Amino acid sequence: MSLLPSFQPKLHALVVGATGGIGAAVATLLEQDGAHVTRWSRSSGVELTDPASITRAAASLTTPPDLVFIATGVLHGGGLAPEKATAQLSAEALAAAFAINAIGPALVARAVLPIMPKGRKTVLAALSARVGSISDNRLGGWHSYRASKAALNQLLRTMAIEQARRNPDQILLALHPGTADSGLSKPFQKGVPTLFSPETSARHLLRVIDAATPAQSGQLIDWAGDVIPF
Repeated sequence: MSLLPSFQPKLHALVVGATGGIGAAVATLLEQDGAHVTRWSRSSGVELTDPASITRAAASLTTPPDLVFIATGVLHGGGLAPEKATAQLSAEALAAAFAINAIGPALVARAVLPIMPKGRKTVLAALSARVGSISDNRLGGWHSYRASKAALNQLLRTMAIEQARRNPDQILLALHPGTADSGLSKPFQKGVPTLFSPETSARHLLRVIDAATPAQSGQLIDWAGDVIPF
């Protein structure tokens, strides 16, 4: 049985961040399912901090994508680490987190939303995080990551309102994957009650995408299909 029966057969899926744990798993599962998959990553010449590279890649697509899955994100590395106190904030860390976690996905959406098909179900989904929910923030900390994911949620919500007028069958989703065994989560896995493999996480998220309807566009939804309030 198809992983995405609510889409037309032989769908074209664009996976952004296709060399990461979840992105690679999504791309592989969809290819095994018979989909045509286009993989974007730094190795393919797409850099989220380079808007021109996104524009060039979108212009080179030979067919419009039915599904766009944005699996990029940064939490640590390259001098970036989750803050434990306000005193640890830096302009550089904030800018780096926003560039990858919010601005980059927004620029991908700007490039691909206008070319996605109309008159049938299409989805643009981006990996977000529960910690990007303002109402769910009870622990504090992780200032840059939280704020950048909250910004991503707001960008997707705002775009969803616009796209409901332009392309009523289109769905935009912010997805919380849970904790997957990936490079992003590796230093923070101790004490996590449930750690998913990238493939398991990918299957959960594809199930959420398949079940999604236009009424859910613009929402933050977790791997189990539950809505997380902003």
